Amino acid sequence: MKSNLIRFDWAAKRLLRQKSNFVVLEGLLSTLLEEDIHIVRMLESEGNKEEIDDKFNRVDMLAENSNGELVIVEIQNNRELDYFHRMIYGVSKAITEYIKEGEEYSKTKKIYSVNIVYFDLGQGDDYIYHGRTEFMGIHKRDVLKLSQRQQEQFTRKKAGDLFPEYYVLRVDEFNEKAVTPLDEWISFLKTGEIPENVNAKGLNEARECLQKDRLNESERAAYDAHMEALRYQRSVIKTSMIEGRAEGRAEGLAEGRAEGMMEGKIEVVIASAKAGLSVEIIAGITGLTIGKVQEIFKQHLE
Repeated sequence: MKSNLIRFDWAAKRLLRQKSNFVVLEGLLSTLLEEDIHIVRMLESEGNKEEIDDKFNRVDMLAENSNGELVIVEIQNNRELDYFHRMIYGVSKAITEYIKEGEEYSKTKKIYSVNIVYFDLGQGDDYIYHGRTEFMGIHKRDVLKLSQRQQEQFTRKKAGDLFPEYYVLRVDEFNEKAVTPLDEWISFLKTGEIPENVNAKGLNEARECLQKDRLNESERAAYDAHMEALRYQRSVIKTSMIEGRAEGRAEGLAEGRAEGMMEGKIEVVIASAKAGLSVEIIAGITGLTIGKVQEIFKQHLE
């Protein structure tokens, strides 16, 4: 069944930053964090970019909730080996951007990093992972708590509660029946469909505001181009992987596998360039550096 709803990643960049639509993001975050989250405002960051070339479909949303905490939502459509490092960088950047020079360290904001990924990030059997800091005694195995005065000032109990928390939603790994409200959200993120009888907070509002019919002509053209780019990118990535593995098996050696992967990537670079994709996007597709992509251009296309 073809969905009549806009994909969440595109909506996050174009529609969900509007105050009238905050209820959708609030629904996802409230369901995930298991507490009522109210977005006060969307914040601008040097990392927020509109052009697909800039971050290769990596959508950033930076919000401040009613508790003065920051919430980062990132969506990644394509495999990145260093994505965990990007998560660290994104949080670190937000911390430094939103503490003023000369302010006390106590003004550092609590940050939640929510990462919606459409590839198999890491190894694990679950489709949702939660990461947080905990200070554990080496000898006594006790958890380090804040002092009574610190607890009163920061409204936290444990030292680790002050540190960023990370959530990884491995959307493509969800193959279950949607039983819980969080499952309903994950199912929507994967399929783009929302059944009539959902219970998750924000999904009924999402069904209303993410109708494709509500897009104007220019928005629809941009959305169609986005979807076509996603289809093409996934196709060339899959082709590259298949060709690389086939070549590697034929050689039977690690050296042969590497050579096969490289030959597959060169073919992807050539095909992508002929299709009119930019150097930055091709680099994102293949995992090659921009310099290496340009070198292949010179060798095979000039």
